[in-house]
Amino acid sequence: MRALTFHGTHDVRVDTVDDPEIINPRDAIIRVTSTAICGSDLHLYDGVIPGVMPGDVLGHEFMGEVVEVGPGSTLQKGQRVVVPFTISCGSCFHCSVQQYSACDNSNPAEKQDASEMMYGHPMAGLFGYSHMTGGYSGGQAEYVRVPFSDVGPLVVPDHLDDDQVLFLSDILPTGWMAAENAQIQPDDTIAVWGCGPVGLFAIQSALVMGAARVIAIDHYPHRLELARSLGAEVINFRQSDVREALMEMSGGIGVDAVIDAVGMESHGFAADNMIDVVKQKLGMGFDRASALKQALLAVRKGGRVSVPGVYGGFSDKFPLGAVMEKGLELRTGQTHVPRYMKDLLGKIEDGTLDTTFLISHRLPLEQAADGYRNFKEQQDSWTKVVLKTG
Repeated sequence: MRALTFHGTHDVRVDTVDDPEIINPRDAIIRVTSTAICGSDLHLYDGVIPGVMPGDVLGHEFMGEVVEVGPGSTLQKGQRVVVPFTISCGSCFHCSVQQYSACDNSNPAEKQDASEMMYGHPMAGLFGYSHMTGGYSGGQAEYVRVPFSDVGPLVVPDHLDDDQVLFLSDILPTGWMAAENAQIQPDDTIAVWGCGPVGLFAIQSALVMGAARVIAIDHYPHRLELARSLGAEVINFRQSDVREALMEMSGGIGVDAVIDAVGMESHGFAADNMIDVVKQKLGMGFDRASALKQALLAVRKGGRVSVPGVYGGFSDKFPLGAVMEKGLELRTGQTHVPRYMKDLLGKIEDGTLDTTFLISHRLPLEQAADGYRNFKEQQDSWTKVVLKTG
């Protein structure tokens, strides 16, 4: 089959690789019909996520048709399914309390040492996202093996096309969980750093949840315009001092909750961020966390901090004192996708949520390398890339 494979920093290629096979009874094989390039994939592309090997098949946002099932699968051939980017067994302690992205059983034992050493506990399995998360082949391919297929995949109705439901695999639940973690109250003012796909879905979700005001922060004009079209007020951080603007907009008290949808490669010309850029380029395991630092200083005392943006290493000069002295609540984590999929599918069907507005480009899988390059280099106009197989 054809699949997008990693060959080094800024070097991804569509190669011919072995077809996936049923390995365990609960496996299923999916013929991918649509897959997407995620902002998190750019962390792999930029070489700042450890444990990615040459030849690894990338991609964790995908959906398609069931073509083969193991005897323990609950899926049936011919069904259309969206597959969560998290791999969850459904029976461990964490899965039993719907903390699916913390599954204890989906990351093979021989792959757990690196993440356990770094984080204190091993990570769960994720599709196409390094050997720290299991080394599973991803969905930017013609076919993919789905472990524990009786737990994660959601069967979707035929009257909804791929573009409407594809993002149930990751970024829509991620934006929704980000807003949920902000614990939104009806009179709240929420600030969202980053108007990429997750940030835009977090903005949309926060407004659906009843936030009085949502303020979007970015520097790309088109992305800010998309945020404005959803109902957000906007700040261009290249034109305004963000903290001063937020204090003025919130009557001097600070915003009630902040959402960092930027993550480990944030932009900025502050001295500490430029130092972090150098450390990151040298492979020293440091995240560029300037957006998160800014959010911690801008949120009001007693406020809430939600972090859907991906961080993988260490942050230098982190303002821990602000977290403690201001009495902030911090919630983060990989998204517990299966917890949200059915409810969000209903909101797509009834028109509460639109999932297609941010798609800027649809490309054949064979042009995936071009999609990565442009998604990286032209982030204002390339807001979301969907890859089509066949």
